[in-house]
Amino acid sequence: MIQKYFSLDKNYILEKAQLDLERELIVYLIDFSKKFYLQQFNPLGIEDNTVLAIKEHQTDYVTRLEEFYRNLAGVYRFEYGQNQLELLFDGNDHYVKYVNDWSDTFKRWLVDFCMKPNFLRAVLELTVFYPEGRKSELAENRMKTFIHQHFELKIYKYKGIVKQLKMA
Repeated sequence: MIQKYFSLDKNYILEKAQLDLERELIVYLIDFSKKFYLQQFNPLGIEDNTVLAIKEHQTDYVTRLEEFYRNLAGVYRFEYGQNQLELLFDGNDHYVKYVNDWSDTFKRWLVDFCMKPNFLRAVLELTVFYPEGRKSELAENRMKTFIHQHFELKIYKYKGIVKQLKMA
């Protein structure tokens, strides 16, 4: 189980669906980010060292993006998760519904995220260019800051998710 991000974070079926999809969606995130970068920033297909590194990268590990994924999953449960199960009339169970809803939302969010150069840079640094030491920590911190700015939520280690108040 992952950490509880807020006091009513008790939709265990949704949480299980998110955990079961973790590796698959992180691999999707990495592959989508690489393709998006190549389409947006190299439309002519000119191959320099950066482009070659991106094209040759094999997505074998996902550990550097697990915390980001779990934070996003917590944000989704905070924003959209309900503890009360709704009535489903299509014959699916709640697990299948949550798998589909979370996967669709994650992929939709990813399109918006990739429009932000800082997000793309951080994903590529954490995966393709796999920095050692301090650079890696900076990229991981950029991912946390990205969530904070994009969703106007702050994620604390012990307090969980806190909605940021807007200044007038």
